[in-house]
Amino acid sequence: MNSPEDRTVRAAGCVLWRRSPVDGALEVCLVHRPKYDDWSWPKGKLKRGEDALAGALREVAEETGCTAVPGAELPTQHYPADGRPKQVRYWAAEATGGTFTPTDEVDRVLWLAPDAARPRLTRPADRDLVDALLAVLRRA
Repeated sequence: MNSPEDRTVRAAGCVLWRRSPVDGALEVCLVHRPKYDDWSWPKGKLKRGEDALAGALREVAEETGCTAVPGAELPTQHYPADGRPKQVRYWAAEATGGTFTPTDEVDRVLWLAPDAARPRLTRPADRDLVDALLAVLRRA
């Protein structure tokens, strides 16, 4: 019999941030997934044997078109997904370039100020990561 640990869906993502090209203010990147009609952080399931941070950066590139420099690890989220436990590890990551191209998986991205991003995020738990990012950036 499989332990709950074996059944856990492992995923990783980033709270992607940048300084606005207009006024230098902090912005975070949200992705819209048409399949779920939700706004969330760029994230996805890890490939078998894939390092979580490598997977998080891969997902950022696939979903946003951005290259990013990872920073501090942020709180891990745990929640049920399709009847299985899911664990999503997150990192703060600064966007360093790239161009977004819509796909079937992510059709839109938004760069928003943290206060504007909070209410746009679909999952309430995702909003806590805004505060975690701000705390990390204050310490930097």
